[in-house]
Amino acid sequence: MAIQLYGFWRSNAAFRVRVALALKQLPFEEIEVDLLAGRQFDTAYAEVNAGHSVPTLVHDGQRVFQSLAIIEYLDEMYPTPQLMPSNAMDRAYVRALASVSAADSHPLVVPRVRKYLTSALGADAAAVQAWCRHWGREGLATYERMLAERPAAPFALGDALTLADICIAGQVVIANLYQLDLSAFPNVAALSARCFAMPEFAAAHPRRQPGFQA
Repeated sequence: MAIQLYGFWRSNAAFRVRVALALKQLPFEEIEVDLLAGRQFDTAYAEVNAGHSVPTLVHDGQRVFQSLAIIEYLDEMYPTPQLMPSNAMDRAYVRALASVSAADSHPLVVPRVRKYLTSALGADAAAVQAWCRHWGREGLATYERMLAERPAAPFALGDALTLADICIAGQVVIANLYQLDLSAFPNVAALSARCFAMPEFAAAHPRRQPGFQA
């Protein structure tokens, strides 16, 4: 088994995959792709990932793209611990929770969006910061409503961690980066605190990665 992960310290999607790899105790080599410097558009990396994005997982020479697809692939290949429930309705709920961050909120704050706001729409740094804080807060608010309807006990689906918890913790990582106050989101804050008390989550946080910039 040989696993490589193309990622970046700030990438929320790479954070998700790091957590999954750690939970499954799978050793890997991380290769940095500096998104802030635009290295995702280098010719060499375009040959790895035509989408010019991270993460890319390379497993025994085969490439897998997009964090949620990567994690489901890992779950099928290495099912212990299981991050996707066996019950169809629970799997749908996990995917719905995961998509709040991975599909609805996080994509609106990635480097290519921030760059477009600046270059095409003339937004200044303060406006871009306000944009990112808004969409980070929207993701937190959606999770807060969902966890109020179905309280975490102690995790989103009960005793076992799932992909849903990884994505909720990832939304809190976004909140950390944009210095959002979690006091209005107590259910999210409590769940994320339980996650980040675990070494697998704590070690995957951007501030623990090489190259971290405050």
